Amino acid sequence: MINVTKTFFPPIEEYQEQLQRIWKNQWLTNRGELVLELEEKLKNYLSVDHILVTNNGTIPIQIALKLLGNGGEIITTPFSYVATSAAIVWENCTPVFVDIHPEYLTIDETKIEAAITDKTTCILATHVFGNPCHVEAIEAIAQKHYLKVIYDAAHAFGVTCNGKSIFEYGDVSTCSFHATKLFHTGEGGALFAKDKALQHQLFYSHNFGHDGPLAFHGLGINGKISELQAAMGLAVFSHMETILSERKRVVDFYNENLDLSQIQTLKMRANTQWNYSYYPVVFKDEASLLQVQKALNAEQIFPRRYFYPSLNTINYIENTSMPVSESIAARTLCLPLYVGLDENDLKRIVSTINSGL
Repeated sequence: MINVTKTFFPPIEEYQEQLQRIWKNQWLTNRGELVLELEEKLKNYLSVDHILVTNNGTIPIQIALKLLGNGGEIITTPFSYVATSAAIVWENCTPVFVDIHPEYLTIDETKIEAAITDKTTCILATHVFGNPCHVEAIEAIAQKHYLKVIYDAAHAFGVTCNGKSIFEYGDVSTCSFHATKLFHTGEGGALFAKDKALQHQLFYSHNFGHDGPLAFHGLGINGKISELQAAMGLAVFSHMETILSERKRVVDFYNENLDLSQIQTLKMRANTQWNYSYYPVVFKDEASLLQVQKALNAEQIFPRRYFYPSLNTINYIENTSMPVSESIAARTLCLPLYVGLDENDLKRIVSTINSGL
């Protein structure tokens, strides 16, 4: 069986080496030695001056909205994982959707200003499949209207834009280290901010608001990652070169062998160094997608419909028409992409798709 993704497991001996350090230290949580080491390694790898590693990839969005959203309207994308919109509603803010670009699949920056009202507090945009938003245009809009910018960069680990880390953009940037991501800690995530005062707020907010053991800076929640999760991250980290090269190999095979006259692939934004995080294909219509998906499933190949449905249609949000997102969501299928996907399996996948088309 070939699934859309497969978790990368480092050699168990390498994970056990990290676990032995935990047993030696007798320290399981509350920012132990392994967590601090992982943060330093990631800071250097990503070329950022600040990172706060968290217990999952959703809590960073919730914390950012708690600090910056102020219960207001949040301009966001309907084409993302549900966590993006769910976090907005969960934090008692109101999602205001702006449609997406039909090729880049990120929020259409030319439509943002029309959605701004006197209740707007933030723009929360997603770097879709690791493809950056138009960060310069969004920054200019935010500055003009005195808005904060939060980026859901769950897919964007290691991506650079204009020669610098994608996490350097926005007031707050977030990432996911979920088991399905190219870098993972089993469950986990991260928060990034450039402003020192905001970094301080993010830090105490993820640790119940603590200022030492007996005092508090303010309101907080538990977003801390454990030493066990950090151990997995450290074991995975040493294999990043292999992970990226293997994923690039799969992407290159698809690019060279799929019948691209029949399907649309992701258009990368200029000046982007991508991370090969997903391989979405957009069919001419939903019927074609379903036909090809059925043929793949019959071969025990299971791609996935990221992101479906368009988030403006989910039941706890007031439905507003987003024609581009709704169309793209209905026609997009992400193909299997992971370390160890061999050429024979890739040939089966491509042959089935091309025949189905």
